[in-house]
Amino acid sequence: MVDPSIIAALTAALEKDGDNIPLRLHLASMLLGAGDASGALDQLTIVLTKQPAHLEALTMAATAAEVTGDKIRSHAYRTLKDALSWTQAKSMIEGMSAPSDTPSENLDVGEKYAHFEDEASAPERLRVGEPESENREEFYEVTTPSISLDNVAGLADVKRRLNLAFLAPMRNPDMMKLYGRSLKGGLLLYGPPGCGKTYIARAIAGELGARFISVGLSEVLDMWLGNSEKNLHEIFEMARRNKPCVLFFDEIDALGRKRSLMRYGAGAGLVNQLLAEMDGINGQNEGVFILAATNHPWDVDTALRRPGRLDRTILVIPPDAPAREAIVVSNMAERPNEKIDTAWIAAQTDGYSGADMAHLCDSAAELAMEKSMRTGSALPITMTDFKNALKEVKPSTRAWLDNAKNFALFANEAGAYDDLVNYLKMRRLI
Repeated sequence: MVDPSIIAALTAALEKDGDNIPLRLHLASMLLGAGDASGALDQLTIVLTKQPAHLEALTMAATAAEVTGDKIRSHAYRTLKDALSWTQAKSMIEGMSAPSDTPSENLDVGEKYAHFEDEASAPERLRVGEPESENREEFYEVTTPSISLDNVAGLADVKRRLNLAFLAPMRNPDMMKLYGRSLKGGLLLYGPPGCGKTYIARAIAGELGARFISVGLSEVLDMWLGNSEKNLHEIFEMARRNKPCVLFFDEIDALGRKRSLMRYGAGAGLVNQLLAEMDGINGQNEGVFILAATNHPWDVDTALRRPGRLDRTILVIPPDAPAREAIVVSNMAERPNEKIDTAWIAAQTDGYSGADMAHLCDSAAELAMEKSMRTGSALPITMTDFKNALKEVKPSTRAWLDNAKNFALFANEAGAYDDLVNYLKMRRLI
């Protein structure tokens, strides 16, 4: 059986990286295994729209169509796949030199490849089983961010807590040693989507002068059994080679989902591997600072939040008025505008996330551009455009806050969500 949490995680990853063909094929395979042939066919149709001659997609699409009862469509996929397979094999055969004592035109495809001494020397399309391992380091971007927390507008309380819990001990190793503090463990940033958790993680790396590696779901999950755990190990090894390094896991609830929420054990191995890598042995994680972000901290496995792991938790709230005003100023800096009252806009957008504010600015720009195209002359963005945009763009954080309220009230073990409770009380939501 297929773990539904893996399907949910793959679907979430594709929402961010819709052009990732291997990831979409993996999701289609998982859906087929879970008995959802119709869903698999939808994913495969997207792949074939982009790559009509993709043999693996055609093979799976034929199977999925047959399961759904569409025999005509299934036959069409198989016919096309067979034709493409033969065309490609024929082209490869014609480009090779057959053994001189065996006329190539009298051999079938299997016999024509029999003269290869081993599987590794055979054409890649004929190999069966797990692909050869690659140097995966080239797939991960190691950067050194130039930004710092000074570039994060507003959020004074978040910055204070970051300094107290994470940055100050790192900057003062002698003081840390005097008071018996340890840098073992990591930091979990949580809050509504679009509020800048990833940006803050980059800013922390910039504050430390450390390298930064951002890890998403697609960099870890693999269709081959055991390869997801292997990929995770390689990511940690790369971070250890590049220390000091901030290793940032986005959407950690997808990789480290509570094992009690998994109906099947397929994802438990990945959680166990993550726990083992975070613990490290012989101080091998020294200089590797682990950050993680999530919109759903209540779904993160409790073992990941124990002391020595992601034991520091900080709520990243929607931007306050100074931060919202700064976002508007930044978004308008290179756009033609006239008499924009940024303070008024900030006052009208309480509860908007950073992404909401950027979307508001884009919407105002679209309205100005529409007027410009209608009149035939370039017009600046004005307050009228922002006021009209405010009628359409609403804050996206309310749904998250309504859901989070239940956990803050009824699942606040050991005060894990005290900061969330205080924020909700301040906004009169509880």
